Amino acid sequence: MKRPISIRSIASISALGNTAEEVWDAYKNSNHFIIEKSFSHTNALVSELNDASKQDIKKLKAHDSKYKALDDSVLFAIYTSRKAIERADWTYKDNFGINIGSSRGATSLFESYHADFIKNQKTKTLSSPTTTLGNISSWVAHDLQTQGPEISHSITCSTALHALLNGIAWINSGMCDKFLVGGSEAPLTAFTIAQMQALKIYSNEKGDYPCRALDLGKDQNTMVLGEAAAMACLEKGGAKNAIATIIGFGFATEILEHNASLSTDAICFQRSMRMALGALDPNEIDVIVTHTPGTIKGDLSEYNAIKKLFGLNIPALTTNKWKVGHSLGASGLMSVEMAILMLQHQEFITIPFVESTPPKRIKNIL
Repeated sequence: MKRPISIRSIASISALGNTAEEVWDAYKNSNHFIIEKSFSHTNALVSELNDASKQDIKKLKAHDSKYKALDDSVLFAIYTSRKAIERADWTYKDNFGINIGSSRGATSLFESYHADFIKNQKTKTLSSPTTTLGNISSWVAHDLQTQGPEISHSITCSTALHALLNGIAWINSGMCDKFLVGGSEAPLTAFTIAQMQALKIYSNEKGDYPCRALDLGKDQNTMVLGEAAAMACLEKGGAKNAIATIIGFGFATEILEHNASLSTDAICFQRSMRMALGALDPNEIDVIVTHTPGTIKGDLSEYNAIKKLFGLNIPALTTNKWKVGHSLGASGLMSVEMAILMLQHQEFITIPFVESTPPKRIKNIL
């Protein structure tokens, strides 16, 4: 990595809340935020915004007549982007770049427009521009009145972390000094839930913790979907007022055996972790915030990859999916926020159903 990248601020909205104080308080207890919700074809376990956050999004939608036609994924992105740049003391004059991704994009709007088309054999005027993937970053740029580059993309669950990667690349190239990066996901729709259930990975767990992420002894898949968005403000170099510093990054691609496969010891995880470490001794890593979506094979293969790389000296492992489910394209930045909060408070977030030894220090988080 050419030079460190400063994270000046981070902001999120999820079932945990929408302020740093709320989110940290939610992490500190052993409660989860997964509920049963009724959909057209079934009931399903989900994690949705709390009532206060829903009201904030409702107010944002009413703020501008043009926003009434926008999908929640776009509104979540606008809301968290405003908070992130306010915390970083950025203004539109900074001309920062924007890269915000989503795994599924305007899910609810697309399903609504499509249902209307099937019924009437015609669709509404704004059905196309409000459901294109690029409309997330472009609407954020419109709202913030910035003039920098705007990028939207989808790389499934890696989306927000690839936005982070893009921000690092643009800053290190010298083409931008600042970049707003993140992911936004509003996947709690009947069709999306049905798709996850069709993969046989969705949770039917009736116990105290419906999503058993990082429980390597579970005998059923327990993935749960959650809605969320998270944004971070990046700046070049190691700024004194940074809340965290990125000193390494890694990426890799899994070679698929079938459409949703992952190798037994997750070769892509091994390669990306090794690349992220660079010259850093693996023993210097104190905590790993894992992806672990709560599936049997997914969680175990990731753990196997960690064992391959770290041997007997595995860092303390944690995840937030048992609390807020899997927010798909937003999940990577939600994990980054969790890491930053642990750094700031010097406190490790445990999982109530997983035995773990807290780290002796919290300095380097993977």
